Amino acid sequence: MDILGIFSTFVSFLLHVDRHLFELVSNWGVYTYAILFLIVFCETGLVVTPFLPGDSLLFAAGTIAGAGHLEYFPLAFTLLAAAIIGDAVNYRIGRYIGPPVFEKNYRLLNRQHLYRAHEFYERHGGKAIVLARFVPVVRTFAPFVAGVAAMDARRFLLFNAGGALLWVGLLVTAGYFLGNIPVVQRNFSVVIYGIIIVSVLPIVVEYARAMLRRER
Repeated sequence: MDILGIFSTFVSFLLHVDRHLFELVSNWGVYTYAILFLIVFCETGLVVTPFLPGDSLLFAAGTIAGAGHLEYFPLAFTLLAAAIIGDAVNYRIGRYIGPPVFEKNYRLLNRQHLYRAHEFYERHGGKAIVLARFVPVVRTFAPFVAGVAAMDARRFLLFNAGGALLWVGLLVTAGYFLGNIPVVQRNFSVVIYGIIIVSVLPIVVEYARAMLRRER
């Protein structure tokens, strides 16, 4: 398969995640839990894979559980574990490689920026970690930055677990109870688009506010 074909397959997976998950369950059975764990872990735990599906994947997985092809509680536990472990690994990576990067005091990555980031996470870090769960891309980078900023590890773990519980609980449960309603099934792609748009909306709003502040 050429690069264009791979890209087309990936885009298809993002936009028709429900269809591909049904195929996944059909082909892999119980191993689907491990595959879903790996996807969510990489999306939350590795700064190089923020493009993987998150919100739409959880909703679609909940829908498949609601249809009886996966068990709700093992699915929720698997995804919750992946989300918590992923953020924890990402935090540790940031904690490990962050300080050496800032030691050289680059113009855009100087110590003062690090200190300010540290102060921000000490004051608002909990809220930032929880809210980031619902924002694509930001969800991937927030724990890494928290590690670089040396946010207290126990405090990070608390909000990491709380945010993951809200994220997984809300989206998987919504998919479980709503995903198999006939009108949702007939317009599943539209629902997925809606989830993606709602997820990205906070970034758009924040960008618009920043632009307005800059103009003023």
